[in-house]
Amino acid sequence: MKKRFFQPLFMLMLAAFLMVPAMQSCKSKAEAQKAPEDEVLVQTYCSGPEYYTNAEYFRANSLGESTDQVMAQKKANSNAKAALAGSIETTVKAVIDNYFSSYQADGKIEDKSRYEGLSREVIQQKLNGIKTICEKTTKTKSGTYKTYVAIELAGDEILNAMNERLSKDTKLEIDFQYDKFKKELEKEMENYKGNN
Repeated sequence: MKKRFFQPLFMLMLAAFLMVPAMQSCKSKAEAQKAPEDEVLVQTYCSGPEYYTNAEYFRANSLGESTDQVMAQKKANSNAKAALAGSIETTVKAVIDNYFSSYQADGKIEDKSRYEGLSREVIQQKLNGIKTICEKTTKTKSGTYKTYVAIELAGDEILNAMNERLSKDTKLEIDFQYDKFKKELEKEMENYKGNN
């Protein structure tokens, strides 16, 4: 009978003995993550891996600050749109370069320039269709407003708009191969997975 009583008690004491160092190691990890005394950890809203461009969406985030709340929001949105447009334009340019080098061996420089011009038009038009995926506004101790914003645009929307626009240009439509262009865009979008 004594054996039955002491065996569970012994197991309980052993478990408690083993948990004490584990609990202390958790505490030391939390202490190690604190910022140095002369620094303050800053939280940036609407930022982080879930707001990075990926294989499906172009994304951008930004911050706007002003004494006027509406102006802070406008600044954040304007900065994010500029970043998104730059990202899309860079990607589409790379796609056009790859498309011409891979599939248009006899492609002329003027055709490539025309593709690039049309792509800029499409990007400017499609920026009206962006979606806000995060927006937070804070007020600082000094009385200014900060607006954090993250926006996105589906890669398919750009691809479909490019296809539609190119199909209206009779000279370029003859040489345009949608499936090959789509393949190049998808390859370029996949590159974002590892680059964030």
